[in-house]
Amino acid sequence: MPPPADIVKVAIEWPGAFPKLMEIDQKKPLSAIIKEVCEGWSLGNHENFALQIADPTNFYITEKNRNDIKNGSILRLTTSPYQTAVQLHERIQSSSMDAKLEALKDLANASRDITFAQEFINLDGISLLTQMVESGTERYQKLQKIMKPCFGDLLSFTLTAFVELMDHGIVSWDTFSVAFIKKIASYVNKSAMDTAVLQRSLAILESMVLNSQDLYHKVAQEITIGQLIPHLQGTDQDIQTYTIAVINALFLKAPEEKRQEMAHILAQKQLRSIILSNVIRSPTPINDEMAHQLYVLQVLTFNLLEDRMMTKMDPQDQAQRDIIFELRRIAFDVECEPNNSGSIEKRKSMYTRDYKKLGFINHVNPAVDFTQIPPGMLALDNMLYFARHHQDAYIRIVLENSSREDKHECPFGRSSIELTKMLCEILKVGELPSENCHDFHPMFFTHDRSFEEFFCISIQLLNKTWKEMRATSEDFNKVMQVVREQIMRALTLKPNSLDQFKSRLQNLSYTEILKIRQSERMNQEDFQSRPILELREKIQPEIMELIKQQRLNRLCEGTCFRKISSRRRQDKFWYCRLSPNHKVLHYGDLEESPQGEVPHDSLQDKLPVADIKAVITGKDCPHMKEKGALKQNKEVLELAFSVLYESDEYLNFIAPDKHEYCVWTDGLNALLGKEMTSDYTKSDMDTLLSMEMKLRLLDLENIQIPEAPPPIPKEPSNYDFVYDCN
Repeated sequence: MPPPADIVKVAIEWPGAFPKLMEIDQKKPLSAIIKEVCEGWSLGNHENFALQIADPTNFYITEKNRNDIKNGSILRLTTSPYQTAVQLHERIQSSSMDAKLEALKDLANASRDITFAQEFINLDGISLLTQMVESGTERYQKLQKIMKPCFGDLLSFTLTAFVELMDHGIVSWDTFSVAFIKKIASYVNKSAMDTAVLQRSLAILESMVLNSQDLYHKVAQEITIGQLIPHLQGTDQDIQTYTIAVINALFLKAPEEKRQEMAHILAQKQLRSIILSNVIRSPTPINDEMAHQLYVLQVLTFNLLEDRMMTKMDPQDQAQRDIIFELRRIAFDVECEPNNSGSIEKRKSMYTRDYKKLGFINHVNPAVDFTQIPPGMLALDNMLYFARHHQDAYIRIVLENSSREDKHECPFGRSSIELTKMLCEILKVGELPSENCHDFHPMFFTHDRSFEEFFCISIQLLNKTWKEMRATSEDFNKVMQVVREQIMRALTLKPNSLDQFKSRLQNLSYTEILKIRQSERMNQEDFQSRPILELREKIQPEIMELIKQQRLNRLCEGTCFRKISSRRRQDKFWYCRLSPNHKVLHYGDLEESPQGEVPHDSLQDKLPVADIKAVITGKDCPHMKEKGALKQNKEVLELAFSVLYESDEYLNFIAPDKHEYCVWTDGLNALLGKEMTSDYTKSDMDTLLSMEMKLRLLDLENIQIPEAPPPIPKEPSNYDFVYDCN
């Protein structure tokens, strides 16, 4: 007979004694269980003891998390969180350097546990650490010359403990003094500083800026871009990552009116070229976190265009109208005529003719074309940049199309406006960066005016594609669709430079796009005759079973998931996989991202598949209903899912990407006997079904399949033709 569900069998360790095997009744109070354990080893004052998970995390068992204890777990009897906090509070104030160093090391490890953190913070531990940073370190700086390694470790463990304690979100960031901020900033501003100290200091500054608008102003006064730049010129990618993260945080929190000013300073300090040479083109491969920070910087840089994108042109503004006059002057090599030259009607007629040649929709007053937002004034900015910096190409495009009289002219003005709008959509100008994206493009770091250059390449592509399609004004939207596909396919290849992007586009001519579309159409070809449809219906269940088995096999291999916290780089990893018999989900925390599969025996927690009641996705997941910027992010919502088990317990997931999300939601639904409905399943079904159909129909190639089965012939009048073998 199986043991009751509330009884858990565990092993409990105590230093200097043999481990005990015990059955824990989850209905009993935790204090009663601890008392029973203490009595077994003849230990008094059971209230001074607690139970911990005996793994590298050393997390305390509390009434809240006790249900996480599974059969076979190994626990450790240890001093209570309060007692440990009191002891460490005293030890870190020791006059002995060695004792203090050991105590701070223990504090840095213990602070990862929220139960201990709460007790240490209640003892005013955060204030003690900040005082040690503000004033205590000065006392040890005198020893720095003779004890430099010890000093670096001392400060490193102090800052690590501080970061871990603050990550729990118990204490507000607004409580810190200017003296503390100045001290942390001084560690960043020093040219030669211990790597670990520099990392923690940068992490603290980033958190201060992101979590408090008031602290943003204080940090911005202490840290300048010029002081951060040298950290990007080293070879330590972690330091480079933390540095770009601080720059991103300052950029993100800067008031609207200061962002352009900050961008100007970044350009002056040549941040882009420093990142390009020291990070992107470094021999060290770019890790996920660095890729994320580069992506964030790319998004924030392009978001500077939002103001112009959402600004309508004022048709009465002479300065703005002068830009249109400049476009006309460059294209047709004309100077503005004096007011007395010719009649007003004649000049108006001449302007109207030229504006028509420039491809504006409103020939009389082209300023009206730029009242549409988006792209607003950004389109006019792009056109002027193209006319001034790529003058030959600009003149060629305008004159080439204005001289055509076969209705195949490509309207430069209208095309530029729609193209600018399209590029803003592709680059998601105006949207906040995603918390889970690493999609940066190296080519945008190769030029100070990368968006404008991106436009210049794309407008020439549009003109080329227009000619290849022999398009007329009625085909405008079709041309734009083709150009969008050309740009998206070229960007997918992640070109390293704008020249490489241009050459990729050269290979994606309209003819090539037609071939690709034809190939894709053939791969997804859907024969509509009744016999074929019947064959499809017969094959479909076999294909679905094949997909189901593939999903379950992937779940058996397992996936590494992130535990996303308030500070992204402090994310912890956890792994989940399905048992080979498809009856249990094994999961557990990891210290770092694994290389390959994680064995079942190293995953301590288990969830029987029979206990799973439902799979919940998106905004209905409990971990997506919490407050915070991350939780509101659209892309994270699309990767979130939860498993509901028992009465109201959840196992929460955030998939690393859309592919893993589809695999896991499909696999879990398959385990529950529900339909697999993901986009990935539909794609696999179409691909596999198409392949299977083509294989089965190989012998019928070039044979017309009738819509209806052939009629059954009438019976013969006699059977004399039958040969009797006997």
